[in-house]
Amino acid sequence: MDKTALMRRCLELAKRASGYTSPNPMVGALLYKDGKVIAEDYHKKPGTPHAEALVLNQAGALAKGATLFVNLEPCCHKPKRTPPCTDAIVAAKVKEVIVAMEDPNPLVSGRGIAMLKDAGITVECGVEGQAAHLLNETYVKYIRTKTPFVILKVAMTLDGKIATPDGHSKWITGQKARELVHRIRGEVDAILTAVGTVKADNPQLTARPQLTTSIEGLKSPIRVIIDPEFEITANYNVLKTPPPTILVVKNKQGRQFNSFPSKDIDVIFYDKQLDLKWLMQELGKRQITSVLVEGGTSLSGHVIEEEIVDKVMFFIAPKIVGGVDSYVPVGGKSFKTIADPFYVKNLQVQHVGDDLLIEGYLK
Repeated sequence: MDKTALMRRCLELAKRASGYTSPNPMVGALLYKDGKVIAEDYHKKPGTPHAEALVLNQAGALAKGATLFVNLEPCCHKPKRTPPCTDAIVAAKVKEVIVAMEDPNPLVSGRGIAMLKDAGITVECGVEGQAAHLLNETYVKYIRTKTPFVILKVAMTLDGKIATPDGHSKWITGQKARELVHRIRGEVDAILTAVGTVKADNPQLTARPQLTTSIEGLKSPIRVIIDPEFEITANYNVLKTPPPTILVVKNKQGRQFNSFPSKDIDVIFYDKQLDLKWLMQELGKRQITSVLVEGGTSLSGHVIEEEIVDKVMFFIAPKIVGGVDSYVPVGGKSFKTIADPFYVKNLQVQHVGDDLLIEGYLK
């Protein structure tokens, strides 16, 4: 029995539901018996059966004496929409459970494993634990902090520009990079941008095919638009097309929101100056577990300076545009010294078509 290979299969299964399980984690499971996999499945979306329940149901009586592989500790608490998986595992008389990582949810953390052991089931935890944590990094942060996991995405030229002095920026990266961005959009709960980007480009900010039809079945994220002076109008695409949009507006007398034809609009008001950490808390209250930041130099500077970014993704095109007045990826009024920068850790580099993607973590 190759435990590593079987757990990797669980992770592959779990990944199929990327973008659809929030605020739940992505979980895959399989049952192994007599030298073969007898059942495998994954959690599809909130409110539907968990992966463990699905494979136990598939296997039926064959589950007795089998080994269950699952990439997250089975749930054991009851005040939720689905019954606890630990009860089903015990009832099925599974012999052994292999778990990749403990559930960070305090209602479960360690308790699910303890309940299985108390029932006489052998439990091993930690197989492919790092990969399991990486797969559900969004869930882990949200459960621990009640704030979303934040990704800053930037598309820039080789000489570090995101737009020419007149604001022209389409398209810096190639088709494959842009398609990957749409896939990433389909995996997050929300996109954060500023009204300046909306006014300049009138984007839809949805997850959709771009130039080809190779991307199907993507879920579009909620749009969060920082618009202090409430400049946006109903003519912009972000208010004319699904999904819902959240406007972040300074709290003062002004235009009326009931002038918008769409009901899919929410408003978050703030006083005086916007605190982005506070905004993340407000989004967390709405069960937004992940945010992709797509904006200009100013917004990128703010999210970095206010230290809300967990991960950065820099797409670098093999182009040079030059110009001292061309826009740079990260602006802001302040800066860090060379000796004490915002340091990016765990860097990974890959080719995406003709472009490079460099990604890593700020925290």
